[in-house]
Amino acid sequence: AHTHEFIATAHEDQKFGLSLSGGHAFEAVRRILDKPESLRLLGLHSHIGSQIFDTSGFEVSARRIVGLHTQVARELGTELPELDLGGGFGIAYTTEHDPLPPKNLAAGMAEIIERECRADGVAVPRISVEPGRAIAGPSTFTLYEVGTVKPVDLDGGAQRVYVSVDGGMSDNVRTALYDANYSCTLANRASTADPVLARVVGKHCESGDIVVKDEFLPADVAAGDLVAVPGTGAYCRSLSSQYNHTPRPPVVAVRDGKARFIVRRETIDDLLALDV
Repeated sequence: AHTHEFIATAHEDQKFGLSLSGGHAFEAVRRILDKPESLRLLGLHSHIGSQIFDTSGFEVSARRIVGLHTQVARELGTELPELDLGGGFGIAYTTEHDPLPPKNLAAGMAEIIERECRADGVAVPRISVEPGRAIAGPSTFTLYEVGTVKPVDLDGGAQRVYVSVDGGMSDNVRTALYDANYSCTLANRASTADPVLARVVGKHCESGDIVVKDEFLPADVAAGDLVAVPGTGAYCRSLSSQYNHTPRPPVVAVRDGKARFIVRRETIDDLLALDV
């Protein structure tokens, strides 16, 4: 799978799943089928990683899982009713990301499985996939307030502006953890100023506390402005922490033009609640 090594799960040298090449997956199936009085195996599941745009990995995975499905049918006499191809389908965090429409991806996987099953002479099982971050990711953006703006001269005469905000890796650690890319925009006003290369950074005591690595923002961005980072509905709140003893921000839901809190802002009392 073409993705960051921390969210790639298809290689042998990692903690997830059961090996196909070593025969461990087949042996696990055999042991389960040997205990029908206590276990009922509905199907096989694979998962090759997360935030993947290249479909070739999914195609290889589909063929391999059908291979195991066929082996179980031939050697153990059981045609399992389901195949779950897992998730990991990428979503767009920036304009450079071009995810394949789920309908197209599903159709391609179904075609491969149907063709492989027919070639192997086994029935086509029920096929399922896991949409994962596509459910919640695009629905949410994080709104930050600018605290300071710092221009920095780079080699070759270029310049970058560091825009420090009132959040950071405590509410979104993905940039630091996965080298993830995000985009952002000035949210509280329209600006006619020329764009400048900016890096949006957090308030924590880490050089790696970066929210958006590279983005063009108006040159007049200033303290008190609001910066919106889209695509933060998945693996941001769930990965958040109280790093540096920072209370987590609230979550606001908007529907039909009305906003309401669905998660309140944390307080100092929340930070100290477990202290004894």
